[in-house]
Amino acid sequence: MERATNLNAGAPFWHAGACHCGRVRLEAFAPADLDLLECNCSMCDRSSYLHLIVAADEFRLIAGADDLVDYRFGTGTARHLFCRHCGVKSFYVPRSHPDGFSVNARCLDPVKITSMRIRPFDGRHWEAARTELDAH
Repeated sequence: MERATNLNAGAPFWHAGACHCGRVRLEAFAPADLDLLECNCSMCDRSSYLHLIVAADEFRLIAGADDLVDYRFGTGTARHLFCRHCGVKSFYVPRSHPDGFSVNARCLDPVKITSMRIRPFDGRHWEAARTELDAH
């Protein structure tokens, strides 16, 4: 699969983020105006996850690697990573970009975010929606 690319425009910088308890801390390289995906699959819909897709080199796990629990279902490609203490999924390795990361924009520190453009992604019909995602 192709390399994950940051869907955002503008001058990027490192955003800090964390799970609820703060044990899992991360940074994502993105501009202040975020371009996000809101997926309606069974997992994302239930957790209100907002996807900021970044390449592997645009992501840093600062702390908490030992505090993560890995959950997989379906094809097993996506690596859903949850904090074992508070249960929050602040990032994961998505099926759509297995060489990159999806950061939950709701887990980023909001002080440097100026806007969030949210586009729907039909994860309930993943194969067809994936084709549309590649077109963007």
